[in-house]
Amino acid sequence: IQKMAANSPRTALALLFFALSWVLGTPEISCKKEDGGAVDWFIFYKLPKRPGSKDAASGLEYLYLDSTMRSWRKSQYLVNSSKSVLGRTLEQLYKVYTSKSNETAYLMYNDGVPKSTNYSRKYGHTKGLLVWNRIQGFWLIHSVPRFPPFPEDGYEYPSSGRRYGQSGICITFKYSQYEVIDSQLLISQPNIYSCSIPNTFHQELIHMPQLCAKSSSLKIRGRHLTVLQSAQGQNFFHFVKSNSYTDDIFTAWMAQQLKTDLLAETWQRKGHALPSNCSLPYHVYNIKAIKLYHRPYFSSYHDHSKWCVSTQGSKYRWTCIGDLNRDPRQAFRSGGFICTHNQEIYYAFHRLLVHYEPCD
Repeated sequence: IQKMAANSPRTALALLFFALSWVLGTPEISCKKEDGGAVDWFIFYKLPKRPGSKDAASGLEYLYLDSTMRSWRKSQYLVNSSKSVLGRTLEQLYKVYTSKSNETAYLMYNDGVPKSTNYSRKYGHTKGLLVWNRIQGFWLIHSVPRFPPFPEDGYEYPSSGRRYGQSGICITFKYSQYEVIDSQLLISQPNIYSCSIPNTFHQELIHMPQLCAKSSSLKIRGRHLTVLQSAQGQNFFHFVKSNSYTDDIFTAWMAQQLKTDLLAETWQRKGHALPSNCSLPYHVYNIKAIKLYHRPYFSSYHDHSKWCVSTQGSKYRWTCIGDLNRDPRQAFRSGGFICTHNQEIYYAFHRLLVHYEPCD
């Protein structure tokens, strides 16, 4: 007994040293800014291609906002550069893919798969990427079809993504949040086209490995709202619905839940747009034109982004970025939005507005 007692401090120290070695040897996975430094979150907004322009940069320029900034900044890089915020962040994916490590995982989904001309309506109208280890990771939610490429192909921005405006948000999360993300992702019914989730994660993360394996026996609820906390403690409200919830997510759910009138910017194709709606206590108005940077304003027809903000008269100032358009057919698609009442984000988006459609 005395010998065991004498050895216990050594054993405890050895275990502590092993744990610290594992933690120190595990890379910090996070959203990245253009200099490669870690950030809690970032938002990108790619400008649409200028009509008739022969400028090679047209359709590849983007605005950028992160947790260390107060307003939009026009990037010195193009979105197809490996030095862009997307290129810097996705570099971690390629390291995970080539290392084949059992300590890291990734999952990529898009209803428009890279190298394919088909769009599947069987799955959610969702586009995104997650990379994580047992310490933390990031979740990138975006609007770009056929992006990112398969990890074996390295970084590239699709030519099909140049014509329209595009947007997305990346948030860094501690691993403790991934169990919640796991359940939310199930409801969104993503079309997963590349993934690797080692067994070490399967005890806590139930659904993502099943989604990765294309399991058809999953039971999916209609909708769910949860609060996710970023690595630095900022709260994000995540709304997600499956295809069994067949209503406009903006009007029927988000505006009423957040108790605010919303101005919604989504792809407004002729014959594919729901009108502004003032039938419920909190109203939703379609944004019809926005202005990015020093460019002339452009209509929502040229913007494939999906976001909304509270009206200026609202008590609560929300900004939401996500997956779905205000389109009658998309009421039958799964997808979601991640919302924040961060004031810098709110004012950054509000300054983009030119005019919106009133209710009839």
